[in-house]
Amino acid sequence: MTRPTSRRTVLAAALAAAAGSAATPALAASGPRARASVKGAPGRPVDNRFWSSHADWSAGTARGTRVVAGARPGVVIGTPAGSTDYTDPHTGRTDTWEYGSWTSTEHGLSVPATEVIASWNADTPAGTWIQVELRGAYTDGASTPWYVMGRWAGGDEDIRRTSVDDQSDDKSSVWTDTLSLDDPASGLRLVTYELRVTLYRKPGSDATPTVWRIGAMGSDVPDRFTVPASTPTAAHELQVPRYSQNIHVGQYPEYDNGGEAWCSPTSSQMIIEYWGRKPTEEDLAWVDPDFADPQVCHAARFTYDYQYEGCGNWPFNAAYAATYRDLQAVVTRLGSLNELETLITAGIPAITSQSFLEEELTGAGYGTAGHLMTVIGFTADGDVIANDPASPDNDAVRRVYKRREWENIWLRTQRHNADGEVVSGTGGVCYLYFPTELTGPQRRALAAAGIH
Repeated sequence: MTRPTSRRTVLAAALAAAAGSAATPALAASGPRARASVKGAPGRPVDNRFWSSHADWSAGTARGTRVVAGARPGVVIGTPAGSTDYTDPHTGRTDTWEYGSWTSTEHGLSVPATEVIASWNADTPAGTWIQVELRGAYTDGASTPWYVMGRWAGGDEDIRRTSVDDQSDDKSSVWTDTLSLDDPASGLRLVTYELRVTLYRKPGSDATPTVWRIGAMGSDVPDRFTVPASTPTAAHELQVPRYSQNIHVGQYPEYDNGGEAWCSPTSSQMIIEYWGRKPTEEDLAWVDPDFADPQVCHAARFTYDYQYEGCGNWPFNAAYAATYRDLQAVVTRLGSLNELETLITAGIPAITSQSFLEEELTGAGYGTAGHLMTVIGFTADGDVIANDPASPDNDAVRRVYKRREWENIWLRTQRHNADGEVVSGTGGVCYLYFPTELTGPQRRALAAAGIH
């Protein structure tokens, strides 16, 4: 069988050259491939901080942007700060864009971090797009450059959404969607960061992106091949739609080689539809009518990272989910299956990232260097109920995996691959998608995971 992958495989090679500086504050150098806060609970090696309230936006520094109030506050272009040319590296086309920017207050990490992952929720009408950047400060007093964490649009007609490769300052590097310290063993850590989002539109247009949420997850998860066993706390199962990525093998190979690599967008689509949202018939008109579950093809196209050449960019999946009405989405890390049980009990499923050998996960029937699943519940014995998109058809998607095996492959940071080499694990990375209107239990469950 075709082995499931997300485009995310374990990145082993070092980044090459340092990133070039921007010609304007609005644009930094282009290149291939790249790897976010409310404070973490005591003892958790994770710090989340997200800006989403009117007070958050008002406290930042605006340059050509303004804050909009309402049920979902955000920032939009006001009087543009200037204009700049951008040559899309994936089309070769150069266009001029008006822009404005917003820069967050500096956030002090409650957990000095070895990795930081940004994520954002925004609306980008036709003729608009955004760029998200992050600048951090180290424990030695030095600062990173402004790293580009993504150039993003909900569509793909104006620009091609892209991560940016070859960004490094010899202390840290950006690997697609993750800022990582090059040598964590040195003791160097990131202790603060700022985020900057630049909003672009065609000159003379009244259109504007709206950014509703932006933030980052910083973490310092200890190196470990195994994690402590947790004690089951709650049996509960959510009714989440089931979609197989494998029924799409060979479809639209321009998007990460087709369905065999679509675990991330397939998982995203399951949870989007769990919350009652889905693409319209007009949205899906481009998909071959002979293809089943066209919404999965749609998700693959609109999560695709043209630099990474895949659909597994973590923040791009979260940003895609948040294009649906009143949905919010973040990328974070959880510290235990008990945190995941709390979310499930409150009605919030999660998309988790893991890698494993076939013999490490009983019943999977495959091994993978990187794969996304949708966790929908726990059995009375505490085993994990997952909608695994790496299944032969939709009926086979619901799986039950042994608790101890599953928590270890998800939460560990190191593992041995098929050749016996030590490679990295994801350390509990997950996507959380949830509506703007939450119940009390849902709000408390997210807060317990450090999400506000």
